[in-house]
Amino acid sequence: MKRTVALLMENQSGALSRVVGLFSQRGYNIESLIVAATEDPSLSRLTMTTTGDEKVIEQITKQLNKLIDVVKVLDLGESDYVERELMLVKFANESITRETIKKLNGEIVFENNELLNIQFVGSSEELDQVLKNLASSHPLEIVRTGASGISSNLKTLTI
Repeated sequence: MKRTVALLMENQSGALSRVVGLFSQRGYNIESLIVAATEDPSLSRLTMTTTGDEKVIEQITKQLNKLIDVVKVLDLGESDYVERELMLVKFANESITRETIKKLNGEIVFENNELLNIQFVGSSEELDQVLKNLASSHPLEIVRTGASGISSNLKTLTI
């Protein structure tokens, strides 16, 4: 099963490679990974999706908590949470209609005589469905951010 795990870590060189190395050493796969600074410049928030049963996810969170650079770990899948992903898709200007864009809840973020760049936001599953619906329009390029998430309860990823 797919799980989303978020963590706070020290914002310093090598911290990300140690987190990724933990996954590599144990043979776990990271499906998506987002790292960004927080309001505290000494910390970064890392959000990743991986797959595994309860036992595997529990092992991952325990191992992450042991890393010196990791301040706090939160398995978002333990309770309700909101997940969103951003997808940017490039089309030749004449290959997709505005009606299709509107129907799929897309937003044009760049347009010229040759190209359209369209943004879609939703859950990973929703964006997978959008891609299926866009296949006949022949996208030129597709970029996805990976899932970002936040808990929908009082659990916070702050110190």
